[in-house]
Amino acid sequence: MTQIDLDATGLLCPLPVLKAAKQLKAMETGQRLCLRADDPAAVVDVPHFCSQAGHTLVSSNEADGVQTYLIEKG
Repeated sequence: MTQIDLDATGLLCPLPVLKAAKQLKAMETGQRLCLRADDPAAVVDVPHFCSQAGHTLVSSNEADGVQTYLIEKG
């Protein structure tokens, strides 16, 4: 399965979600996007975006102030 990495660290809301949306649009159903962000709002924005857009949030975790989200395109 193809996975694409997207580093959105240093970007503030709504840019991490907008960049993820743009990347996911170019991907095929079933592909996965690994999004890294350090915006505190991302912990709310990313899961909400996934549910609204029909993508699956496979996992999320945080280490050293950086959140990592694994999103499968729906």
